[in-house]
Order: sequence, then C-alpha cells, then structure tokens
Amino acid sequence: MSPWLCALLALGALLLPLLYGRCAAFRFWCKLALYNAAILLLAIAAIPLCAPRGRDVENMKVIRALLQHLKRLYGIRMAVRGAQLLPPRQPYVVVSNHQSSLDLMGMMEVLPDRCVPIAKRELLFMGAVGLVSWLGGIIFIDRRRPHRAISTMAQAAHAMLSQDVRVWVFPEGTRNHSGSMLPFKRGAFHLAVQAQVPVVPIVISSYQHFYSKRERRFTPGRCVIQVLPPLPTAGLGPADVPALTERVRDAMLEAFEALEAELCPTAPPPGPTAPQ
Repeated sequence: MSPWLCALLALGALLLPLLYGRCAAFRFWCKLALYNAAILLLAIAAIPLCAPRGRDVENMKVIRALLQHLKRLYGIRMAVRGAQLLPPRQPYVVVSNHQSSLDLMGMMEVLPDRCVPIAKRELLFMGAVGLVSWLGGIIFIDRRRPHRAISTMAQAAHAMLSQDVRVWVFPEGTRNHSGSMLPFKRGAFHLAVQAQVPVVPIVISSYQHFYSKRERRFTPGRCVIQVLPPLPTAGLGPADVPALTERVRDAMLEAFEALEAELCPTAPPPGPTAPQ
C-alpha cells in the first residue's frame, strides 16, 4: 500500500469521528445510511430462513422477528396500545399513516399474524429486499397501470377470504413529513368493502421530536402505536366508500394529534395538509 493512501486513510479515520461528533447533518446521514444498510443485511439473512417455504405469508413472522431489533440501534422506545382490539380470527384491512421509512419499525412492532403490506411494485426489483418481500407474500401494486392495480386488489380480496390473510395499507399513498395526514386514497376502503371485512385503523405517533429529514435530526426518542376500534363494512357498498374513508381519517387524525400533544406537549399544532 502506498504511503499516500495510508496517509489518506489515517486522515479519514481521524476526521470521520470529528465530523460525526460536531456536524449534525453528517451524523444524520450516517445514521440513515446505517438504517438502510441494516435493512439490507437483515433481508439477506432472512432469505435462507424464508426460502424453504417459498412465497408464504408465514414468512412474515421471520421478517418481523429480525426487523424488530432495528429500533434498538437508535434508542427508539416503542409502545403499542390497543392491541387487544385487533380481531383475532378473521381477515381485515389495516390502514395506517405513512411518515417515513421509519414506519417499517412501527409496522413490525404491531404487525398481526398472517398480515402482509401492500407495496409499490418497484420494491420487487430492489435486490435482496425485493426477494424477501416476495417471499413474505407482500402484495405489489403497479400504480402506473390502474387496470392492473384494480385486478391486484381484487385478487387480494379473494386471498383475504380464502386464505385468512390480513392486509396492511398506507392510504395516504406516499410519505408525509408535514406532521399531520394527507387526504386518504380510497383503494384500501374499496378492498375492505369488496371483501366485507372490517377496517382496523392504526396510528403511529409523529417522529418530529426525534427524527426530521428537513432538520437533519435523528436522535433517540419515543413512539406510540395506537390501535383504534375496527369499523365493520358488512352491508356497505361502493357508494359508502367516500364516507367510510373520511370517517376513518377523522378518527385517525384525532388520535394522531392526541398522541402528539402527549409526547411533545410544547409542539405547535400541525398546519393544514395540502391536497394531493
């Protein structure tokens, strides 16, 4: 190894800890890179454990067991409230707010048995992460082709009833860093009405007091996952979906704001959300 290369490596070894300790932005990006790297490594570890079953929703138990340890890397304390409200012996649709990639930790903390998320199709092509997602039975939606997405949702409704599967959906449709909730898309509610299964709202409290991409902040903190009472859909039809959607969103937003006031009582109230 050349002396110049040795000198550069030595300089890097000296500067990196200094930057990490004194530069909040550098520290934030290091922690975020470690988070993504940990997900990749855990996905690689999960593949040989899940592969013998093939594509099977039972593999989500393995994935959950591995990913539940992520929160310990960052000192994030998570508490689940209302878990007893999850219906024990029937399919249902979980709807949850979507803030950032950290939602994966909250999801794994409360994920019911035989429950799979609905994810964008692009995830399928993300190497080891895509493969383990496929092995876990995750349902992939092609949002750029509405007809194919509708067909996939119809298949999901059939699978829920015939295979006793629960489905987890983020109805905002995209990550929302505003500290509130975007308007909900109706696909999850059409799915629940089509299958005539309950909607179970789950609210993940705001990360604003310990994680902010805009402010480059990623510190230890506390997060609460609140399960709200299920809403039945028996007897409802497509015409009832808009009212059901708004009813669920209103209940979730009320719970979200109550959790924010509890965890960060000095925070200013969230501003209005922009329409999509």
